[in-house]
This record gives sequence, structure tokens and C-alpha cells, in this order.
Amino acid sequence: MINTHAIIAEFEQAQMAQQDKIPAFRPGDTVVVAVKVKEGNRERIQNFEGVVIACRKRGFNSSFTVRKISYGEGVERTFHLYSQQIDSIKVVRYGKVRRAKLYYLRALSGKKARIKERIIRKNKAPKTTTKATKSAQTAATATAAEKAPAKAETAKPAAEKKAPAEKKPTKPAAKKSDSADSK
Repeated sequence: MINTHAIIAEFEQAQMAQQDKIPAFRPGDTVVVAVKVKEGNRERIQNFEGVVIACRKRGFNSSFTVRKISYGEGVERTFHLYSQQIDSIKVVRYGKVRRAKLYYLRALSGKKARIKERIIRKNKAPKTTTKATKSAQTAATATAAEKAPAKAETAKPAAEKKAPAEKKPTKPAAKKSDSADSK
């Protein structure tokens, strides 16, 4: 008997591997989803920009919901992450939220519906390291330790030459007694 679950899982893995155009995003982020729209016999790309209010992570069956305000009305659209209809996904702004599902935004409008921006640091060190990177890091710290005493010795005379700056006394602010003068 043929194991259909294994065949389907293998097919899904192959389809997911082809989709390298998906950036990392999470609820609260503002994204632009370029969707292929077919009108008659011609095809065009339509952008849908909004806030991601939900992500459903189920492997190949993953989906996400994007909400935007169009002419004063809230519009939500759910996209399958690995759909052939999605041309591209671009993250415009990273939002800082503490919920996985932002359904409460449906009841809010105006400034109350705003989301704080999350700052992403580009030069942040990776959390996981391999044996090769660990050995390279230890070698780099060893060479830095050898150079550090030489730099410290040359830096001492420069520090001794510089005298600490004296603080200038500030004048106390004159007290105003407008109420006493006016009477």
C-alpha cells in the first residue's frame, strides 16, 4: 500500500522550497502584498497594503490576514502564504505588538488603531554559532588581547597630558516676584 501522507508531505516541501520570496513578518507589521489579478484574458498585479492582524502557521497551508482602511471602511483579506496568486510580499514597517491575533483593531479607528514601530538592528550578532565560528571568535579575541596591552601603554601618556576640565559656576536665576511688585 502506498503511503499518501508521505507523498503529500514531500510535494508540500518541494513547493515550499520554491517560494524563496517570502520575507519574515509577524502580526503588527505593515506589508504590501502584490497579487496577480486576472481580468478577462489579461493579467495584472494589484498591491494590497495593510497591517497583518493574524498569521496561521500550518506549513504549506499557512495563511495570513491583512487589514487596511479603504475609503473609511475596514477591509480584510486572507492570503495563503504559498499561493501562486501572490507575486511578492514586501514589509514596509515593523510593528511592536504583544498579541498574536490583532482582532481588537476592528473596533478601533483613527489614532487609537495605530501601532508602535519596532526597531530592527541590522548589525545584531546571530544567536546560534557553529564550531567553525566559535574557533574564529576565540582566535579573534586572542589577537585582540595581544594588541590591547600595546594600545593601553601608548594611551596612558595621552591621558596624563589632558587635565580635567574645570566646571564653570552658574549664576542662580533671579526670583521673580511679580505679584508682590504689582500690589
